[in-house]
Amino acid sequence: MPLLTIDHVTQYRYRQPVSFGEHRIMVRPRESYDQRLIEAVLDIDPEPAEVRWLQDVFGNAVAIARFDRRSTGLRVASKVRLEHNPVASSSVAVEGYARRFPFTYASEDMPDLLRSIERQHLDRARIVDDWARQFVHLDRPTETVAMLTDMTCAIHRDFTYVARHEKGTQAPIETLQKRQGTCRDFAVLMIEAVRSLGLAARFVSGYVYNPSRTEGRVGGGNTHAWVRIFLPGSGWVEFDPTNGIVGNRGLIRVAVARDPYQAVPLSGTWSGFPSSSLGMTVEVHVHLDGDPRAVATASSGPPC
Repeated sequence: MPLLTIDHVTQYRYRQPVSFGEHRIMVRPRESYDQRLIEAVLDIDPEPAEVRWLQDVFGNAVAIARFDRRSTGLRVASKVRLEHNPVASSSVAVEGYARRFPFTYASEDMPDLLRSIERQHLDRARIVDDWARQFVHLDRPTETVAMLTDMTCAIHRDFTYVARHEKGTQAPIETLQKRQGTCRDFAVLMIEAVRSLGLAARFVSGYVYNPSRTEGRVGGGNTHAWVRIFLPGSGWVEFDPTNGIVGNRGLIRVAVARDPYQAVPLSGTWSGFPSSSLGMTVEVHVHLDGDPRAVATASSGPPC
């Protein structure tokens, strides 16, 4: 079981001292059977007047920081050590009734899945629907996991990853038209595509790393985004269309939400002259235990 250390530093700079409003911080990984948190330290400069923790509606750990002093900078540094137990794509087991698409979720699951099936982006011309339908076979049965794997690989293969530091995501139709985007854009496209097929999907924010150094990864050096889809028999299964990953190999979950705006790692307000802001920098480094080199970044994705 790999032991990882994750350093995540976000820094804001200002020309003259500004005051800070409440900040919401989501950088603490979720604990589960496949990732066990050993240590988590959150260091904030200037020191907040108060930091309190809560769990949001999805069970994500959120720190709320309040400040009582002005400063020319704000630095939020998270250092985490955890054990990661990757689940391979071959371990995805699906109940017999859901092995082929289409299928209907069990009546006891449906009430809790409905909001994760509900579409969030307008698509009057059914552009996303038509794109998603190409993965459903008309001449032979459609295996559910194979269909979702094909969709994951198609985005990885046919779309170009382009880093973008501005907030927000592209609309799925825009991503289809441009054939390029960030990991957030690809995740939102896949979420809307599988929702158009009646499947429950959620947005995941976290970290990506290269487990063996022979597997390419993109999306490192910052937080990463991918998708979870509910499959009867295995529950929520990870799909990373940016890197063509099925399962959670190389993926550390921090926040799970219905939509991207609910999983922003750091958000807050400041007060001062509009020209005061000098920008923001973000650095994420993931290290395997015993290896001083960061394994968070790579130049290309693995073949599907």
